[in-house]
Amino acid sequence: MGIVYEAVDARLGRKVAVKILREGHGSEEGKRRFLQEAQAASALNHPGIVTIHDIESADNVDFIVMEYVDGSPLSGLIVPGGLPLVQVLDYAGQIAGALGAAHAAGIVHRDLKPANIMATRDGRVKVLDFGLSRLPRPEPLGSSEMTRGSAPETMPGVVMGTGGYMSPEQASGDAVDIRSDVFSFGIVLYEMLTGVRPFAGDPHRSTSRAVLQDQPRPLHDLRSDVPPEVERIVARCLEKEPAKRYASRSRSTATWEP
Repeated sequence: MGIVYEAVDARLGRKVAVKILREGHGSEEGKRRFLQEAQAASALNHPGIVTIHDIESADNVDFIVMEYVDGSPLSGLIVPGGLPLVQVLDYAGQIAGALGAAHAAGIVHRDLKPANIMATRDGRVKVLDFGLSRLPRPEPLGSSEMTRGSAPETMPGVVMGTGGYMSPEQASGDAVDIRSDVFSFGIVLYEMLTGVRPFAGDPHRSTSRAVLQDQPRPLHDLRSDVPPEVERIVARCLEKEPAKRYASRSRSTATWEP
């Protein structure tokens, strides 16, 4: 939805990234999502989430000024056979921490994938692109973290997200909550470990159908050094039924709690 440029903040003398609303996406819906991305990310203060400095408009061009991340998208770092196990576990812990901060604020990302995760040269991870995120809404007293922000913002049946990284409920166009992000996290973790996505589809079946119906190939079939506990974590993240996945995440640890 946006094009990102490297720029310099002339007032503060710092390097920044400027995301401009891509031509052709200037509809009211496109602008709403663009603003939503800025609002969602700016509401969070976490080292694993890109910092939003400002949102501006000049000459009828809308743009977001954000933290410049000196690194590469995770999608460009994953190699055939997967990343080294120590690196995978380090990145996974950082991504989980960033998601935990978003979920604690009632924000569901809805588009977690390697292309939306930056890895810096010194090994830090930054989650970005909250353009499809769901912002929290006021809820009656007594509502749980699980339901906070889970009411659909799109029409029922409308699929939003990226094929191959969506949860089953997202691929079906159903309402999602934080457990949808847990499923997407499981896909990213599987891909970091193996170099392939667990639900890739084929010429005769769509990726969405694979997500809805197929079971991923066991990790130990693809990589012998994956600890059984890691394999159990990935398997639980990739459960088809949301109730069987991890429900929440402790902000003080790198593991989800049932």
